[in-house]
Amino acid sequence: MPSFDIVNEIDLQEVDNAVNNVRKEVETRYDFKGVITEMDFNRKTKILSLVTGDEMKIRAIREMLISHFVRRKVDPKSLEFGETENTSRGQLKQEIKLHDGIDKDAARKLVKLIKDSKLKVQAAIQDEQVRVSGKKIDDLQEVMALLRGSEFELPLQFVNMKK
Repeated sequence: MPSFDIVNEIDLQEVDNAVNNVRKEVETRYDFKGVITEMDFNRKTKILSLVTGDEMKIRAIREMLISHFVRRKVDPKSLEFGETENTSRGQLKQEIKLHDGIDKDAARKLVKLIKDSKLKVQAAIQDEQVRVSGKKIDDLQEVMALLRGSEFELPLQFVNMKK
């Protein structure tokens, strides 16, 4: 029976490259001269820690991150920007989480969306992915088109297409 998996995968090497490019850009920009800016990316926890001078600089770094993610073909929907906090040195700190995988609530929403479409397919939640199977490949392709057209809060990739 034909099937495919819906996943949310992030290429951590590309994220690392994007963060390094943002670091280089911050070093050369005039509006960051004399401002201590620190960016640390932890690959295990998938959290990017950002410390900089003020709210305007945090917004500038956020925009740079998004543009570098797009250039590296990493979907910026996977970024979750936390609240800004003050540090003891008078700077601002922000944590940015990367979402990898599909959590249970998002998987339930996906399954509900697929079932509401009335296509003759079955959707099943498996760990951090959703497997969709059906008798016809055309039905599976319609599900893919439906999900691409919907505004889902996570970036979705379709892998393991089996005929």
